[in-house]
Amino acid sequence: MQSFGFYSPTEVAFGKDAELKTAELIKKYGGTRVLIVYGGGSVVKSGLLEGIEQLLAKSGIAFNSIGGVKPNPRLSFAKSGIKEAIKFGADFILAVGGGSVIDTAKGIAHGVANPDKDLWAFWTNEIPLERSLPVGTVLTISAAGSETSESAVLTNDETNTKIGYDTPFNRPKFAVMNPELTFTLPVYQVACGVVDIMMHTLDRYFTPTEGNEITDEIAESLLRVVIKHGKTAVANPSDYEAMSEIMWCGSLSHNGLTGLGADWDFAPHQLGHELSGKFDVAHGASLSAIWDSWAKYCLKAKPERFVRYAQKVWGIEKGNAEETALAAIEKTASYFKSVGMPTCFTELGIGVQSEEILRELADRCVFFGKRTVGSFKVLDREDVYNIYKLANH
Repeated sequence: MQSFGFYSPTEVAFGKDAELKTAELIKKYGGTRVLIVYGGGSVVKSGLLEGIEQLLAKSGIAFNSIGGVKPNPRLSFAKSGIKEAIKFGADFILAVGGGSVIDTAKGIAHGVANPDKDLWAFWTNEIPLERSLPVGTVLTISAAGSETSESAVLTNDETNTKIGYDTPFNRPKFAVMNPELTFTLPVYQVACGVVDIMMHTLDRYFTPTEGNEITDEIAESLLRVVIKHGKTAVANPSDYEAMSEIMWCGSLSHNGLTGLGADWDFAPHQLGHELSGKFDVAHGASLSAIWDSWAKYCLKAKPERFVRYAQKVWGIEKGNAEETALAAIEKTASYFKSVGMPTCFTELGIGVQSEEILRELADRCVFFGKRTVGSFKVLDREDVYNIYKLANH
């Protein structure tokens, strides 16, 4: 095993009716005035939001609710939420929803605790984050893993720049996880979630680091479970067994466990962020649309890693290393298609892009030459451009 640090303090309440513990958990972590953050109308239509509000009212917890978080969560909404939270005097932020809602809640918590600071300056690492408000989550979508992670993603809607920000302050105090709350999701969202969970694992698994056997085995078993239950979930989103396995895999895939001791890659995420930022496509779909091209482009950096992935996750044995590796890449792409996810730009719905747009995407991905992305194969501007070009059909 390589050296690592691991910190995952989020308390998890998992199972049927877990949401009934929400008020108890808020009190446990010091909340007395709660800003509830949610997305579209689904939590309203389902009655979940009303149920949470009633629980808080019966427990003597003051609350205010704001809705309207969109996928690829906007910086502007987080800033408006900060104003609402400060006006209300919130001392706790509760996210009721999926990754976009949770990431927005994290941003609001940081902004309320630092009212004299520009929120985006934390995301661009211009200033350090030294304090925040506590955040709790009631999860309704199995995908981002934000309910247990130190990461949060926001999109600056003035520049269409989408950036992830990692800090221990992003760790929620608790995550309420009832798989039944995901039963009404559209199939497309379920499929996007399956891809996101896989990619959070794959972006840690494809690493230049050697020797983390138990970490590899955890990642491989998680991938097998998600692949197995993903098809069932897409066919029947109200299958409790499938949705419960996927929900827990989502949390484990992004709390750091599946990459302990490794030098994480996350290049597909960085490439996908630019697609989401420019075209406002679903996060999971942006990842599946780029992964096949990334994998084929980076294969020769370490073909034996793809061979292990082929054998351990897909049970593939093809003979020589390159054949086995390519078979695993094709198998992954076929799986994405089988759950209705895209594997190129036209399937993503953005069409074939011009040379100018491809160059723009590449420039933005590497911050106009100020950084490289990835570790499995370190990618510069030209590498990123070539991967986008491979996906541009």
